[in-house]
Amino acid sequence: MSKITIPDATATYLDNLRQDIVFQETLRNQTLTYHTTWGLFSPKGIDEGSRLLLDHLEVGEADNTLDLGCGYGPLGLTLARLAPQGTSILVDKDFVAIDYSQKNAQINGITNTEIFLSNGFSQIGDRRFDLIVSNLPAKTGKELYYLYFYDALVRMNPGARFYVVTISGLRKFIQKAFIEVFGNYKKLKQGATYTVAMAKVPE
Repeated sequence: MSKITIPDATATYLDNLRQDIVFQETLRNQTLTYHTTWGLFSPKGIDEGSRLLLDHLEVGEADNTLDLGCGYGPLGLTLARLAPQGTSILVDKDFVAIDYSQKNAQINGITNTEIFLSNGFSQIGDRRFDLIVSNLPAKTGKELYYLYFYDALVRMNPGARFYVVTISGLRKFIQKAFIEVFGNYKKLKQGATYTVAMAKVPE
């Protein structure tokens, strides 16, 4: 069997694709450097939904936060900067995402984080939170959303907030589910593509 060879120009192109994508972004007045790679969500820059979510959430300096489905870390690492007296937990079910979140935390000198592989809340243990955020994937069954919402509810402190951003086509479902699970729903921003919503645990 003859050996397959790749032309030099193609090999060089592929080598370039394997290099980290590196960019700098400022979110909520926090400028961070991000390393990403192909295959992660929005690898060339922060997506519109994450920006919208960060622009419309409230966070206290001592809040313990959770980024559910963190990708390479823009939400959770920004929260770590905004809540320096708290701990920011970042979880994702994709080990590549976790590798890059850990890398980005180290590159930016962010130490008040815990970042680990978890299918939803499965590896979170008994940690409790003041703030949970998630850029919910659009092509996930509603069953998974309910698992996320109820698993969040039992881990939230009194007065804790759960913020999500979704495609606007899911806004009616999110409203129904939040009222069912948390007993309340607040739409914070609806754009042409994305909607940011919040539910709050009674104090």
